[in-house]
Amino acid sequence: MTGRRRVLVAVLVLIGLPVVLVLIEAVSYDVLNRNNGTIVSSGLKREYLLYVPRTYDRTRPTPLVISMHGAGMWPAAQKDTSQWNRVAESEGVIVVYPSGRGGGGPRIWRAATAGAGLMRDVRFISELIDTLEAAYNIDPARIYANGLSNGGGMAFVLSCTLSDRIAAVGMVGAAQLLPWSWCTDRRPVPMIAFHGTADTAAPYKGGPSWVTRVPFPNVLTWTANWAGRNQCGTHPVESVVAADVTRLEYTNCAEDAAVVLYTVKDGGHTWPGGGPLPEWFVGTTSHSVDASSEMWAFFREHPLRQAQPAARRQ
Repeated sequence: MTGRRRVLVAVLVLIGLPVVLVLIEAVSYDVLNRNNGTIVSSGLKREYLLYVPRTYDRTRPTPLVISMHGAGMWPAAQKDTSQWNRVAESEGVIVVYPSGRGGGGPRIWRAATAGAGLMRDVRFISELIDTLEAAYNIDPARIYANGLSNGGGMAFVLSCTLSDRIAAVGMVGAAQLLPWSWCTDRRPVPMIAFHGTADTAAPYKGGPSWVTRVPFPNVLTWTANWAGRNQCGTHPVESVVAADVTRLEYTNCAEDAAVVLYTVKDGGHTWPGGGPLPEWFVGTTSHSVDASSEMWAFFREHPLRQAQPAARRQ
């Protein structure tokens, strides 16, 4: 029994539920949070949760979306939070939720510091793409990555290390701790981000938080840096999406690699339009905008140029 399940059983017993109901709830929890795929990468067993829409047609190249959980979460939690399955079903997209490494503790992506652990995670994602391309008719020009918090930081990493495979990236409340100087890949990668002004984990205005004393970057500055990477125009266009949401877009970018930031006023460390998270812990979830739907609309407009089938890739 995993740590999460042991805690769940203990809580249910403490609140007085009969043992039979406790066991039923524990089994239900296990089924709902179970991964359905594994590969061996860097000598380690790595897990993922895969969703293939009912409309999948193996004769047609199909987009792939990689959605990564935040620190301490797991694939099923990211599925429920992001609601990507709903978008995948309506748009005919395959979506995969890979799992970070736990090592007996919370599952995380090693996206905060450069090193061997980080590169093992990059290799895992690359080999996961290989695995899915071998099993499904994946369109190599339409492979996208996104993530929440620590998973958003990992999306940035992939834009710098797998830009020959990842067409565009999206991030929500990104825990971006690696410096821009770390990213030496200058291929313009389209990016769409969502960030709440009341995010206490990854502060909108930057600085340290309860997560780490290492300072986070100011979100507006960080977005401008990405626009610089993509050689965009220096005067972004701002528009009002809803009473609590504004949209900032950098245009005239190299290779049409736009950079977009949605700012959610008083929004917490949450996924806009997504599943509920404990408000007392992460803050308010806005439903004025649907982050996953907006990401897909953005991704759809930004396929990878000059993508090659996996068999031709060296």
